[in-house]
Amino acid sequence: MTDVVIQTTNLSKELTSSLLRRKVRILSGLDLSVTKGETFGLIGPNGAGKTTSIKLMLGLMRPSEGKAEILGMPAGDKRALARLGYLPENPYFYSHLTGREFLDFAGQLFGIEGKQRFERAKELIETVGLSEAADMQMRKYSKGMLQRLGIAQSLINRPELVFWDEPMSGLDPIGRRDVRQILLSLKEKGTTIFFNSHLLPDVNELCDRVGVMCKGRMVVQEEVKNISGGGNYKDLEDFFLEVIAKAEAENKSASSAETQSKEAVS
Repeated sequence: MTDVVIQTTNLSKELTSSLLRRKVRILSGLDLSVTKGETFGLIGPNGAGKTTSIKLMLGLMRPSEGKAEILGMPAGDKRALARLGYLPENPYFYSHLTGREFLDFAGQLFGIEGKQRFERAKELIETVGLSEAADMQMRKYSKGMLQRLGIAQSLINRPELVFWDEPMSGLDPIGRRDVRQILLSLKEKGTTIFFNSHLLPDVNELCDRVGVMCKGRMVVQEEVKNISGGGNYKDLEDFFLEVIAKAEAENKSASSAETQSKEAVS
């Protein structure tokens, strides 16, 4: 039986709008399974619920309904968190630290011993291309350099599962190439990868399977080989646009029907 690494059942989240003074559902009924060694890409328009989904899986937010399990444990379980890596969409750094000091700090959080921590930080600094800036305070880093450092810290504990939220954000073409190589290397090692991205060429090249989200709902999941068997990301782009257009049309129709029903009652 294939190992299930990420499992969500009816995962949903509501927030109270301070402007409208009512509850707004930002994620509805997410059912998802990701298996060991799989690379899963979550795509969708801005505000579709991608980042919310990741935060719920990590236990950074509590669901309004449903549940998530990571590595066979409830979302947020410390035992699971110790075995994964996370790159948030907008990572926060202690800007007075150098890149090397920050990685050392991250290693301490995972309980990695001194010499091993030093060697791991050195290895990752080289991997993400920050050797010349490793001893520079992070306040002097560019957005792309901070993104590279964020990727490095997410790998400090040699995770068996990584969650990356927009990993290519702020990177130039060379940076994107380097990150793709890191992801491919992780895939070869059997690491399970879950990431969000708007960059469909990268999703097409890296992912085994994709899920398309629209307005808080997962509208379709499909293997990339069934979408773009020839390797052309344009096939994925066409698939994505078609799925989103259909989902938005269905949402509009449902909303119109609901409005008419309310008017009839009143």
